[in-house]
Amino acid sequence: MSDTAPDPTAPASPGHVPWAAGPARQAPPFLSAAMRVFDLSMGQMLWSRRTIFLGLIVGSPLALGVLFRVLEMLGVTGGVRIEGAAVTGPTIFGGMIWILYLRFIVPVLGVFYGTALIADEVDDKTITYLFVRPIPHGAVLAGKYLAYLVTTVFVVLPSVVILYLLVVPLGNGSLAASFTALLKDLALLGIGLAAYGAVFAFIGAYFKYPLVTGLVFAFGWEPLAMLLPGYLRRLTIAYYLQALVPHSMPQEGLGSALQALFREVPPVWVSLVWLAGYVVVFIALAARTVERKEYVLEQ
Repeated sequence: MSDTAPDPTAPASPGHVPWAAGPARQAPPFLSAAMRVFDLSMGQMLWSRRTIFLGLIVGSPLALGVLFRVLEMLGVTGGVRIEGAAVTGPTIFGGMIWILYLRFIVPVLGVFYGTALIADEVDDKTITYLFVRPIPHGAVLAGKYLAYLVTTVFVVLPSVVILYLLVVPLGNGSLAASFTALLKDLALLGIGLAAYGAVFAFIGAYFKYPLVTGLVFAFGWEPLAMLLPGYLRRLTIAYYLQALVPHSMPQEGLGSALQALFREVPPVWVSLVWLAGYVVVFIALAARTVERKEYVLEQ
């Protein structure tokens, strides 16, 4: 056996591949790369401690629904009443969708999941392993966003259906009569999760302290802008979601009260266009940020 190293300048023999040459690995298409990241991220999100914790948050409306149902079965309250007037199950359900889900649970899910799409990889120092792969960096963000959307839908929508079965029969409410409203509510929650998730995905990719920034946006800026007169409210997601709420709630009781409270609401089609624009624009900005930003891992 010879100890002499091969001369890289020597002509190659027939059928011999030079040792220094190798086929270049071609990056897969953007969509294919995003779906690979989606497959990788789905299992991690579904079985993470964050999902268990947020599952408990989503379960809080179910506890209220069980309480309402038990009180009615025991005849303790003689039905749910507000200011002495009996309130039907569909009205209670619509109010819980607006107050508990759209104003609290959906933003919380968006903040804790959306801001973590890239920030968690940076904190865990695993982002390097994703970026060394021959895939576009923006596809990493897109795939993880799709995983967030599927995960949150699987967490939220089943709880809404269970709450519907618990609450709507209160006060002789009809399940069949309000089934269309349930479908509207499920679609509304999906739109809210998509819009908030896109905004917080950008915040997570761009800002150094994304969780704090996201909480300030969701529970500081949006409520304040909604109360102030003028056009600032039109820069919030809640402004366009609230325009869809009365259309998915019974036109009586709490539904009419909400409609009277928020007199200045855009048409439904305008709200849908703006919410779709939030998703497209902020996902594009987040992907662009991930492509161009250099993430420095702290030692």
